[in-house]
Amino acid sequence: MTQAVLFDLDGTLADTALDLGGALNTVLRRHGLPEKSMDEIRPQASHGASGLLKLGAGITPDHPDYMQWRKEFLDEYSRCYADQTILFDGVNEMLEALVQRGIQWGIITNKPMRFTDVLVPKLGFTVPPAVIVSGDTCDEPKPSVKPMFYACEQIGVEARRCFYVGDAERDMQAGKNAGMTTVLADWGYISTEDQTENWLADFRIATPLDLLAILR
Repeated sequence: MTQAVLFDLDGTLADTALDLGGALNTVLRRHGLPEKSMDEIRPQASHGASGLLKLGAGITPDHPDYMQWRKEFLDEYSRCYADQTILFDGVNEMLEALVQRGIQWGIITNKPMRFTDVLVPKLGFTVPPAVIVSGDTCDEPKPSVKPMFYACEQIGVEARRCFYVGDAERDMQAGKNAGMTTVLADWGYISTEDQTENWLADFRIATPLDLLAILR
């Protein structure tokens, strides 16, 4: 029996791309660089600051100025993180159905706690999460299994009794390595270049409500 369903946040429960992209484009304008379109931004939104800075400015974590760029981007995002971010259609209905079945739900995200703690209360969840694990809650983020096991410990369930739903390869890796049933959210921030067939997801679903049909 499934005891809990745990979710990634960006691109799985919440559509955060507009605010992440807005912060990126503000930084790019400040540096005299061309803005990026949402078609370019959305596939990178799940990769956070590192993916977006690589897209916008060609700045990667091994660049000597990366930390400066990252700080500037995150400071800008802190001003707009909830301006246009909304839950994907069907999320609240799906979560309500889980709770009605006696299944707990929670969030495991690589988003820093400074954003998760203020964003989640603004998203309008009709039933609160049983646990929230941010990217810096543990000493390693996904694809490490540490956040997965930490979440299970907090809500008192075994990993093998959990489903994990996400839209990135690291989500599938972390969930599978922790012994969870993994579900790829096809509505998320997936690039046409992503080889999702190699991500070894146990299931793929097209909408949040499709999750209800695969729970066991």
